[in-house]
Amino acid sequence: MEQLTEVTIEAIDLAAWAPYALEVQALAFGLTPEEVAVRLHIVGRHAQQPGVLALGAMSGGRLVGFGYGMPNSREHWWSTVIQPYLEAGGHGDWLDGVFAVTELHVLPGYQGRGLGSSLIRGLCERSGKDRSILSAIDAETPARRLYRSLGYRDLARAVRFPNTVRPYAVMGARLPLAAVHSQAANSR
Repeated sequence: MEQLTEVTIEAIDLAAWAPYALEVQALAFGLTPEEVAVRLHIVGRHAQQPGVLALGAMSGGRLVGFGYGMPNSREHWWSTVIQPYLEAGGHGDWLDGVFAVTELHVLPGYQGRGLGSSLIRGLCERSGKDRSILSAIDAETPARRLYRSLGYRDLARAVRFPNTVRPYAVMGARLPLAAVHSQAANSR
């Protein structure tokens, strides 16, 4: 059993920490080595985007969780995929002037300790935007419950990204995010 140590949330250089972040994502999200290689290239491109923000959850010098995002642009690949879904539901304005949370992952042994909440809150607080948008697997998962508890609501469901099997939901929230009143949200 892994001994629980103090975890701190701090800004990280996304490009420098990308390999470690992808290790976390692989374990948290169940990625294959091939998927990790593809995503490492994508994260490298994202690290160069204007306004990108990245935070790491650090424990004993080890990355145990991370999140990053950037101001959304309609030219981003992600936006071009979700645009028709958002517009069909009357939510096309959620593509403009918002902070897009791109990735948020915590190692399984560190989940349930409020780290995901701390990471996403930190990103959104630093964004300078008044709204945030993200996508998550369209199923009742701990991640979706977390997002809802923070004030995110569904803007589109059954969104299909190329080369993915599972449908996604696109969720949006006004900032600042809602307060979470739970034991896990207040723990380290």
